[in-house]
Amino acid sequence: MNRPKLQRKHAFLLLLLLALLTYIFSLPKPLFDGPMSQVLESKTGELLGARIASDGQWRFPVSDSIPEKFKVAITQFEDRRFYQHWGVDIRALFRATRQNLRAGHIVSGGSTLTMQNIRLSRKAKQRNIWNKLIEILLATRLEWRHSKDKILHLYAANAPFGGNVVGLDAAAWRYFGKAPSLLSWSEAATLAVLPNSPALIHPGRNRDALLKKRNRLLDRLLAIGQLDSLSCALAKAESLPERPLPLPRFAPHLLDRAMREHGRHRLRTTIDANVQNRLNAILARHQSVLRQNHIYNAAAIVIEVETGDVLAYIGNVAGAGASQGEQVDVISAPRSTGSILKPFLYAAMLQDGNIVPNSLIADIPTQIDGYRPENFHKKYDGAVSAKRAIVRSLNIPIVRMLQNYGLEKFHYRLQQLNFKTINQSPNHYGLTLALGGAEATLEQVSITYTSMARTLNHFADQSGRYNPKDFRGINYVKNKTKVENTLNLQKEAPHFNAASIYQTFEAMREVERPNSEGEWSAFSSRRKIAWKTGTSFGFRDAWAVGLDTRYVVGVWVGNADGEGRPGLVGVKAAAPILFDIFKELPQQEAWFEPPYDELIRLPICKASGYRPLSICPVDTIWANQNALNLGACTYHQEVHLDASQQWRVHSDCETPHKMQHRAWFVLPPVQEFYYKSKHPAYQVLPPLRPDCASEGQQQPMQLIYPKRFAKITLPIDLDGERSSTVFQAAHRTPEMEVYWHLDSEYIGKTQHFHELPLQPDVGLHTLTLVDAEGNRLEQAFEIVE
Repeated sequence: MNRPKLQRKHAFLLLLLLALLTYIFSLPKPLFDGPMSQVLESKTGELLGARIASDGQWRFPVSDSIPEKFKVAITQFEDRRFYQHWGVDIRALFRATRQNLRAGHIVSGGSTLTMQNIRLSRKAKQRNIWNKLIEILLATRLEWRHSKDKILHLYAANAPFGGNVVGLDAAAWRYFGKAPSLLSWSEAATLAVLPNSPALIHPGRNRDALLKKRNRLLDRLLAIGQLDSLSCALAKAESLPERPLPLPRFAPHLLDRAMREHGRHRLRTTIDANVQNRLNAILARHQSVLRQNHIYNAAAIVIEVETGDVLAYIGNVAGAGASQGEQVDVISAPRSTGSILKPFLYAAMLQDGNIVPNSLIADIPTQIDGYRPENFHKKYDGAVSAKRAIVRSLNIPIVRMLQNYGLEKFHYRLQQLNFKTINQSPNHYGLTLALGGAEATLEQVSITYTSMARTLNHFADQSGRYNPKDFRGINYVKNKTKVENTLNLQKEAPHFNAASIYQTFEAMREVERPNSEGEWSAFSSRRKIAWKTGTSFGFRDAWAVGLDTRYVVGVWVGNADGEGRPGLVGVKAAAPILFDIFKELPQQEAWFEPPYDELIRLPICKASGYRPLSICPVDTIWANQNALNLGACTYHQEVHLDASQQWRVHSDCETPHKMQHRAWFVLPPVQEFYYKSKHPAYQVLPPLRPDCASEGQQQPMQLIYPKRFAKITLPIDLDGERSSTVFQAAHRTPEMEVYWHLDSEYIGKTQHFHELPLQPDVGLHTLTLVDAEGNRLEQAFEIVE
């Protein structure tokens, strides 16, 4: 072969190779690169919400499946030999050519679905012979790259359906308000004919043309045996869509969060669509009442204990409007906690053995370094058990418990529990830390209670050991890797042990439900729920969290801008929502099993709830093992009575063999002052017999206010003058006359109710009280500017 011929052959082969390579790499990856809508789905695929694509189109990501009805309808209408050809239907091309020549203009393109995919991907290209040849070439290449089903999926996801609706998924929701899998034959046929000429027969215009096309397709389905005559007739009787419908907005705040945290265009969540929708209705119903009191916002979350999966996520109730902060996702927003953290302190003290549920805690007027906590109802019980303090959410006993436990220790525990919003020093919060002085999110509060429930559920199955991963965050993404609960088990609890959790839940299960709040208050007889409410200072936040063995429900009610409202309290605003939500969840008959491996039978003083003295009446309870370190009872003392048992005596005024010796439960005077009014069975310590009174005796008086070395700032009235401060005292014998002296000057006497308004000058003072029997009490205090 001579050299010129060889060169021509090489050139031909090179051109052939270049043409082959051009053909192989002619298709872009991906074929479609238009911006996608953001789509959020429930765990079973229901649409929870979507955000329009950046180009203003409703264009959903390619679906994993196409309904059989649409698949049959679109292939019968657009490309009957779709599954037989290799991207190009020669017969259809010849037929289209004849029709176009007869008409003198283009009336049919003869394009297959594969070719239409190519045309759609090339966007605004003119319809001419050159572009048709390119579509034919690229269609054959597309058939090499993808399966027939994949090609059909691409077409269904990118075909125009009129207006700004692109793709089958968006069209099914916009025109029929349902998922594509639920389309009827009539609806599938309607959507199958739309992409053929979307601008001409947009639903709402040219309805006759749309109806005729749909019915011709239904007749075709009847002809091929896909429909029987009755089904065809019924399908034709169905009406056409009137106008595009709004897409569902069942979880707008979760949609924003999911796209921000995961960035996927289509995200399948753990949300139960039925539960989500029922919660939306519950919150909307309650908000319609709450807004009469100018309370506009509410949020709720439902978590499955075992998995941590979120079953419902209402970041904020719909209907408040942008001006009232409807767009704020309150579930992840820091809010003042109110009393919602109290059970964590209770659990910590149980675990460390500082208390048992029966341990008495003082409930009296209290001032600590200038801080004066108050109970919600401004009343005092004198002394209550730690458990009753939780059940009734009493502030003063909780503050005293926190002071005893240690502010720094509790602050550290909360940080270990991952309360990231509690990021200031302990002194910044002070003793208000357990009463709402810090901020937390509804999410983190609910996570902690969920983790506690999960830990308790797993305790027996894990042979009394702990999995650190039982304390973990929530999950709202479907099919996310599950946590293995049998690995890395350890003997020590990472946060709260099972015994303290169980006893905390038992206290929360007895939280009082006021009968005045409606039918939900009777719920206690039908379902076991451990629950707690909280109300922030200034009535800005109302909380309620409840749980059983399977679910945790968290509720917040208030105003997103922080405006307080009278009546915005947890038990009235949030608790009714909590119990309405539990009514919608499957009822759990079982309750948490007592973790006996961590409980011991502990003898305690029956009256005080501390380790018994030899003179204490004894009760035996189940307690945390660390309760062996519990302090001894300080309330019982042995008293000596005369033969009548009406007077106390001692050896200087009575012979020992005539004495009656009894153990007596004695509270300090201030505690006794409030306690005896609530406990009629309480026996006041008998007085000393008159002939024994000269002996030094126990102080019968105690100042309620002021405390020792207190610094007092007198309030200023509207006229600029200092107001008075009411000084208070308690006496074991209320009817006893008490004489008051300020700086050795007599200022008055009291009887029955020992209160006296005073207006001392600025400076140091000494208050002296003397009762009719000569008992004397002195207290120093200071009035400051």
